[in-house]
Amino acid sequence: MNPQVTTLGRSQSAAMSTNKVVRNTYMLLSMTLAFAALTAGASMALNLPHPGLIITLVGYFGLLFLTTKFRDSGLGIAFVFALTGFMGYTLGPILNAYLALPNGTQVVMMAMGGTAAIFLGLSAYVMTTRKDFSFMGGFLMVGILVAFLAGLGAMFFEMPGLSLAVSAMFVLLMSGLILYETSNIIHGGETNYIMATVTLFVSIFNLFTSLLHLLGFASND
Repeated sequence: MNPQVTTLGRSQSAAMSTNKVVRNTYMLLSMTLAFAALTAGASMALNLPHPGLIITLVGYFGLLFLTTKFRDSGLGIAFVFALTGFMGYTLGPILNAYLALPNGTQVVMMAMGGTAAIFLGLSAYVMTTRKDFSFMGGFLMVGILVAFLAGLGAMFFEMPGLSLAVSAMFVLLMSGLILYETSNIIHGGETNYIMATVTLFVSIFNLFTSLLHLLGFASND
């Protein structure tokens, strides 16, 4: 058999596999974003209270663990919706708090617009240039861990200055994570669209809440 033909066949097969992951990822991401918006809207309409830090962390990490465990089966998709729906529910009370402020609607809309612009802009950049951002993986892992612990410290010790710094860090880290994961998908580093969807969804969620916090502070709220 001609080696060139064999190599070409493998390349085409790999490209088709990557395109399938890209297509499935963005389809599932769109659906989970819509579902999270629905649960957030229901939470706002019912004026549900925020579940609190402990329940939020247990719910998030528990559902994330189940999603990861069943990522190669149909149950994985069910847990993706459970996870994103739960995150949408926790977002509802936060949005109600901002919307109750005099300029809350403007702050929320600006945060949504900023999140969409950053996500679409960074995704389009990676898709167009096909630049490899895999080198950012270790830095992002350490950075997110440090920011997460700093955020807990700011909450427990009531340090608003540190809290704002953490939000600024998360804007940068989540932007980097979008670059990293999108690059990972198109270069075949991530072959499971369920996990790719979760990573991008969490990036968008944290980017939005961080921008919300920063814009709220900038508006003296």
